[in-house]
Amino acid sequence: MRRPPRSRPRAPFGGARGTTAAMDRTLERCRDLDSRLVQAAKDIKILSRLSWPESTERAFLEAWAAGRPALPEAPALRLDHGEKLAALRALRRECDRSHPVGRYLDDTAASYETAAAMLQSAGTPAFTELSCELYGRPGDAIGRSGVTNLGAAGHFLRATDALAGGYLAAREEFCLTPAHVAGEIGREVRAFFTGHPVQVVIDPDLAPKAAAGARTVRLRGATCFGPHDIGQLLQHEVFVHTATMRNGREQPHLRSLGLGAPRTTATQEGLATLAELMTRTMDLDRLRRIALRIEAVERALQGGDFLDIFRFFLDAGQHEEECYHAAMRVFRGGDVRGRVAFTKDVVYLQGLIFTHTFLRKAIQEDRPECSRRLFAGRLALGDVLSLEPFFDSGFIAPPLYEPPWVADRRVLAASLLYSVFANTISLGSIRLADFANA
Repeated sequence: MRRPPRSRPRAPFGGARGTTAAMDRTLERCRDLDSRLVQAAKDIKILSRLSWPESTERAFLEAWAAGRPALPEAPALRLDHGEKLAALRALRRECDRSHPVGRYLDDTAASYETAAAMLQSAGTPAFTELSCELYGRPGDAIGRSGVTNLGAAGHFLRATDALAGGYLAAREEFCLTPAHVAGEIGREVRAFFTGHPVQVVIDPDLAPKAAAGARTVRLRGATCFGPHDIGQLLQHEVFVHTATMRNGREQPHLRSLGLGAPRTTATQEGLATLAELMTRTMDLDRLRRIALRIEAVERALQGGDFLDIFRFFLDAGQHEEECYHAAMRVFRGGDVRGRVAFTKDVVYLQGLIFTHTFLRKAIQEDRPECSRRLFAGRLALGDVLSLEPFFDSGFIAPPLYEPPWVADRRVLAASLLYSVFANTISLGSIRLADFANA
């Protein structure tokens, strides 16, 4: 039986019948607050402020190679965001939380307020507490599943250990230079962002292998890239992170959707990680790295120092250079002696599970538009639902750029529908031997 069309909330902006002058004034007020939010938050940069210089890596690895392992001398971070904090607090007092856009603005400002306070607390226990407020802890449960981030990481580590030690071939060992990778990614970037130039540059001080902004994709210098890195970085950094930020900055009314607020990190990293899976660019090594980082954060919170975490990654089979960068991700902004750590790496598996489940549920409930709306800017999953009337009315514009796996909605819908059905089959009640006569 064909289901009746859903009733939609009345369009609140832009030429729709029934739009009241009062509603228009409310949205005009939200636009003004949004402009103030962009000005107050645009310079609160978390990852770039917490980065370590290349000289710290060189000194650490030289001492390690010489048999003189020592804790790295992390750069001191001294920031004063007093004016920014005052501006954010003043703005929040004017946000109307009874209105969906006002609530979005208040939540976004609040996450930047927490981020600014966290940066000012670098190196102290308060840094960790505020980091956990933004990103969570390894021991936090993933939704209603009862499984924790740490438990999910352990599951994938055990599973990949078994696979890597058995039938699957070892990874290919060869080095792609940053210049080569930049050239390959640059060609794809130019073909994708036809209306907005995006540069691909090499940054020697970058902690991750890549970082994406609206206008620039940065690649870590003086490092070896593997054969799977190009596809993973394209799908994760370029076609998700750069695209959502670029789309957000092109919004006509809510330019804050181009900021990348900390409250959107779990969704954005989950969406980017899902993109790797949907495009078959994620491999076992990448999945293991994501899981290992969660366990590393837990070890640091329990008192492990930088050398302990470095050795943990080394024992897991990573190269020394990668071990350094992986440990640095955990301790940037923290204390290399342990217990004060940066917990952002906790969000990847949780974000992946949440985002995939969200898209499957959207398809199950005949809401295919949700997948496209996730790319309209740097959004959290809940924003797609709470701001639905404003997508419908055009107050929030559709995305300019979508990766192919999302743009071909019929193919995406087929994949998600099959996933919804397959999830009803309990593997626990089936043995491989049951297929002997199949």
